[in-house]
This record gives sequence, structure tokens and C-alpha cells, in this order.
Amino acid sequence: MDGNFARRKLPLKTNEYCIWDTELAGFGLRVRPSGNYFWFVRLRHRGKHRRITLGKTTDLDAVLARSQARRLLAEAALDGLPKRVVVKSTPTMSDFVATHFDDLARTWKPSTAKRNADAWKNELVDHFGDILVADVSKADVVRWRDACAGEREARFNRAVPVLAALLKYAEALKMRRKGSNPCRGMPRYRRQAMERYLTPAEYTRVGRELRLQEAEFPQQVAVVRLLLYTGARRSEIEKLQWGWVKPPRLMLPDSKTGPKTIWLNSQALAVLEGIEKWDNSPFVFHGFQRGQPIKIHGWWNKFRSRCALPDVRLHDLRHSFASTAIMDDVALATIGKLLGHVLPETTEKYAHLADEIVAEAAQRVSGSLASAIGLRT
Repeated sequence: MDGNFARRKLPLKTNEYCIWDTELAGFGLRVRPSGNYFWFVRLRHRGKHRRITLGKTTDLDAVLARSQARRLLAEAALDGLPKRVVVKSTPTMSDFVATHFDDLARTWKPSTAKRNADAWKNELVDHFGDILVADVSKADVVRWRDACAGEREARFNRAVPVLAALLKYAEALKMRRKGSNPCRGMPRYRRQAMERYLTPAEYTRVGRELRLQEAEFPQQVAVVRLLLYTGARRSEIEKLQWGWVKPPRLMLPDSKTGPKTIWLNSQALAVLEGIEKWDNSPFVFHGFQRGQPIKIHGWWNKFRSRCALPDVRLHDLRHSFASTAIMDDVALATIGKLLGHVLPETTEKYAHLADEIVAEAAQRVSGSLASAIGLRT
């Protein structure tokens, strides 16, 4: 049915009757005995048939009437199905962080909260600060990722989980549609592992320099020795308190992976026994201000230069502890417990060291066999 059809002189009857469209089911023209023609649509809504009048043919043309009928039929067909959530106007990301960051930070450790705040301030705010919370898209995140290629790849890898956490919290506050986080599935840059293992000769240099520095920097030397003997993280020793020292172990109430036990060997116990306690201070090692823990990062940078090891970080002492354990045939599962790893996958990164030992042993065995049967090796 079109406009030409509606303008025809259709026959009038004593009762109104309907003419149905042959293309759009449910769309029709109603002819009344008075001679008035009305567009209408018949649909099924929640189990009941309804007839909706769209308007007189003199007021509403056929194209618009058909369009309205199609819309009403579609709405009736979709009634009861999940609808897309319409997000109301939202603040900018900068305003969102200013208002809600502290609420989200309560779920993080203080060190994590500080690190995430720095990531927002130093990396994210320039790219996302002026964008509305509901408008942050996958394309925005991809553009930021591409802008970080090269020297800022590590910064992207550290900051993208922060952005993901902020947008996830926005979803919980109904500022974004659920499941709309554009950081989901965003690949991080592959970074070369920064793992450094001390060789026996380098251990010798470190030990000699520690003895030379002990008189002038007794606390710093003691911290490094505990790191060497326990494989602990730097913060776990720097912030160590006497109340956590329970020989033959350290019972840390909290760490990067939660409560943790650090086992003390005889050398580590000897280091702790040689430390003098300060009155009214819970810390084993003290900073420049009374009541504050020590920080040895600055001292270590000078110390490693004196050892001719400018590329060795304090965290590499932890890697070297694991390397030495593998050289002594300690099982990976045991090493994981010594280092306080929660997941076995974390310890698996040292598996290649064990493979190297096996390969070296195989080479020695094959060499001995070759010599025994008179072959050159």
C-alpha cells in the first residue's frame, strides 16, 4: 500500500473493514463507513493482540506510516530482551580520579596505592584526563599504547593495569556499561627479562668490598648480607622489625604476596645477632631519622661501582640466591618456598638454570665415555 492506493475512492460499507499490506505483515488501512481512511498496525504484545492507529491518510503519508509501523513491530518483538544500558553523562577521568581514587586505593597496599597514583599523574592524565569516563574507548588506549613505543614501553606496561582498575570501578558505579573496559585484552610490550646472576668471581668481589665497608656502613652491609643469605626482597629487610624475628625464621605479617616466612640459615642468624637494638624503635635497621626504616638504594649505587658491577641491582641478589640454590641441586618447589612464591609459575623462570646444569652434566658424562672408548672430545 502506498499513497496512490490511499487516495483511491475505496468502496464504503455499512461496517468498517481493513485492507492488509502485502509486504509488511501487520500494517494496514482501515476504511470507515464515514469515508475516512486510517493507517494502523496490528501487533502481538506480551501475549495479547493490539491494534494501534497511526493516523489519517490525509495527515500521514504512506512512507512515514509504514516506518512507524515497522518501528512498533520491532519494539514489540524485542520486548523482554536485554536492552543496552544507556549511560548518563559522566565526569571527565580527571574529575573521576579526584573523587573516587581514595575509595579504590583502600583496597590496595599503601605502596601499591602510591605507585598507582604516580602512574596516573605521570603517565595517564595527559592522555585520558579530559575524556569523559563513559567515552574512553579501545581506540584511545591503542593510540596511547602506540605513543609509548620505544623508550616508554615499560611505563605503559606498569600504567595500563591502573587504567583498567579505574575503568572497572567506573563500571561498578554505573558510569560505564558492564564489560566495556577497553583495557581488556590489550597486549603489553614484550620486555627483555632483567635477570642478572652473580658469578663466583663476582661474589668474591662483593664479599671483599663488604668487609672493607663494614666499619663505616655497618647497617648497609648487614642489610646486603641478609639479602644474600635469605633471597628476601629489599623492602622486607629494610623494614624488618624485631617483633618479626622468630629464630630460625622471620615471620613477616605482610609482604608483596601477603604474610610470609623467611628461613634463616646460620650466617643470617649471625648477622642479626651482631646488630645492636635501639631503644624505643621497632626497626632492626634505622634511617637518618629515629623511628624510620633504612633505605640503602643510594648507598648501593656507589657500592656496586666500587665492585665494578654497575649493572647489578639489589633485586639481582634475590635472583642470584635462586641460581646458587639450583647449582646446589635444590628442587624448584623448595626454592619457591624459600623465596615466598605463591604460584609455582613464578619459580619456573629459573627452570632454564636447572636445564643448563643438566646439559653441562650430560656433556661431562659423554666426554668421560668418549675418552673411555678412545675417542677425542
